[in-house]
Parts: sequence; structure tokens; C-alpha cells
Amino acid sequence: MAENDEDVIEFLQRQHREIRELFAALETADGDRRQELFHDLVRLLAVHETAEELVVHPEIRDLEPAAESVVDARLGEEHRAKELLTTLQKVGVEADGFDTLLAQLREDVLAHAEHEEREEFPLLRAHRPPERLRAMAATAKVAEAVGPTRPHPGVESAKANLLLGAPAAIMDRARDLIRGALGG
Repeated sequence: MAENDEDVIEFLQRQHREIRELFAALETADGDRRQELFHDLVRLLAVHETAEELVVHPEIRDLEPAAESVVDARLGEEHRAKELLTTLQKVGVEADGFDTLLAQLREDVLAHAEHEEREEFPLLRAHRPPERLRAMAATAKVAEAVGPTRPHPGVESAKANLLLGAPAAIMDRARDLIRGALGG
């Protein structure tokens, strides 16, 4: 299936696979390659969560009152993962304890993905027509293209992303450009 034919569920599941692959690659990488893979993981997690927070979670909240608790649980998981990811960025890939924190992040993120796939995605599939799910994928891709590339704990809701996400994204993307220009 071509990426532009994906619905939002297929799109996010593909990203979940990419996240799993990055975690697996990080386990055996070292030096510059490890730093590069970690940077890729940070960026993918940041843009992935932004897309979920702006597109998927509001849609699920609109489905039924009982879905509110499903979204709230996911937002709590996202907040904890962002805090841990921020800590990992601060200590760096060569620091003592990085592997322990990375293992905790991996466990938390993969559990979060499992919860989404088991609890949120079936709700969307059952209550939204295929054309709506494809439109949501297109919207999620736009959200990723303009969203932050680093974790920002406390920015887990659609409203917070709309208010704070744009300035954070500008700063993140400027840092990415500077990092790229400096070769690091």
C-alpha cells in the first residue's frame, strides 16, 4: 500500500514499527551512530505524539463519553514518556545510566503503542468511515511537518499544541538546522 493511500491507523501503526526498529538498533549501536539513532528516535516520537494529540485524541473524544478516559490515560503515558525522553536528552547517550533509562523509555513507549492499537484504533475503525480515516492521515502528516521535533512535557492536549506547539516547533527546527550545519 502506498503511503498516500494509508488511513490514520495504518500510518500510526507504520510509525510504531519504525519506533520499535529504532529502539532495537539503539541496543547495539555505539558512538556517532548511537547518537544519530537516538536523535532520529527523539524526532519520530515528538512528531508522532504531536499528530496523535492534534488529530487522533480529539476525534476519539468526540466518539462517546466513555472514550474520554481512554484518551486521558494515553495523555498521561505521553507526558511521562516526554519527561523521560527530556531527561535522556539532557544526560546524553554516553552517560552512565543512559541504557537503564532507555530501557524504561522503550518499555513505556511500546506499552503506550500497544494501548493505542488495542483501545483507540478499534474505536476509530468502528466509528469512522474509511474516507475520514484517510483524511485524518493527511492531517496527521501536516501536523508532523509543522510540529515540534523534541519532547515538550506538558504539551499533550490539542489546545496546548495549538498554543505552544508552533513556537516550540520553530525553536526545535532552528536547533535542528544549526545541529545539521555543525555536523552534529
